Amino acid sequence: MDKPVEPPGADGSRTAGGRDGGRSPAGRRRTTPYLLTTGLVLALLVLVPVAAGIGAYPVPTGDVLSSVAHRLGLGGDALDRVPESVLWNVRFPRIVLALLIGGALGCAGALMQGVFGNPLAEPGVIGVSSGAAVGAVAAIALGIDFLGNWTVSALAFAAGLATVLLVYAMSRSGGRTEVVTLILTGIAVNAFAGALIGLFIFFADTAAVNQIVFWQLGSLAQATWPKVLAVLPCAAVGLVVAPLYARKLDLLALGERPARHLGVDVERLRIVLVLVIALLTAAAVSVSGIIGFVGLVVPHLLRMAAGPGHRFLIPGSALAGALVLLAADLGARTVAEPAELPIGVLTALIGSPFFFWLLRRTRRKQGGWA
Repeated sequence: MDKPVEPPGADGSRTAGGRDGGRSPAGRRRTTPYLLTTGLVLALLVLVPVAAGIGAYPVPTGDVLSSVAHRLGLGGDALDRVPESVLWNVRFPRIVLALLIGGALGCAGALMQGVFGNPLAEPGVIGVSSGAAVGAVAAIALGIDFLGNWTVSALAFAAGLATVLLVYAMSRSGGRTEVVTLILTGIAVNAFAGALIGLFIFFADTAAVNQIVFWQLGSLAQATWPKVLAVLPCAAVGLVVAPLYARKLDLLALGERPARHLGVDVERLRIVLVLVIALLTAAAVSVSGIIGFVGLVVPHLLRMAAGPGHRFLIPGSALAGALVLLAADLGARTVAEPAELPIGVLTALIGSPFFFWLLRRTRRKQGGWA
């Protein structure tokens, strides 16, 4: 009598007891997100105290952990006045700000690519970064300071949100918004914003021009706890709301018509997620300046490793974005000591060659673009 044949797995392959003796591809795809999440969290837990201890005034990692434990009431000892001040007034605000901004940009990038169904999409496409730059440059060039030190950040945030709303309003026709129209409108608005920035720079004095250039290159050098508190509410709202739409983004990936048949209100989904993207990106850009490639490259890496499912891709991009920006900021302030590299320059130097490699790899695998 023949032996009973073992049923195949969900993807048509044999299960662990079959001839291949190993896990099926579907099983590996299910475990990869958990392994990546664990790895990202562990990497953050290691990098945070290391980054806190490295700098012009070094603090041993053991002392960093002891100070943190003391502040949390978990034992440990307080450090001397100088290292304690360096840690809690200089290093930790910068680290927390890097985590928030990196998480916001990574999450916004994953949402952008999901909403537009385009792996080349990133938060700057819809004009939020260039709009925020116009607000910041205007404040610097015109000497506007009605909010004191908060003026540049506040105007950058407001201008970024206003630009996204303008792009969305201009791209609507017949109560609907087409992806191509939205992207092309964003490109046009970005060009107009660039022209406005050029005009402000032309009429600004030398000191203002230097400040504008430094802001546009991106930096976390001015990080403080008040700036952390300014970014935290917007970043928290965006990071909490975004994963709620993961399933709908997975359905949208099937195409607009199938998504509508499956009950997705595509137009409403786009409106909500564009606002979430604008909120995350404007909050990040308003305090750090323009930092490129985090929202573009990070989701690509995770999609290559774990597939396109947004249940992992959205929170995973936030974790990976936080890790990447924290590492980039550590490099920016240590590579050229005692000088400090603009973090936007460093992310572009690393991100652009990687993205070029990614394009070549994709083209080679697909046999061309046509």
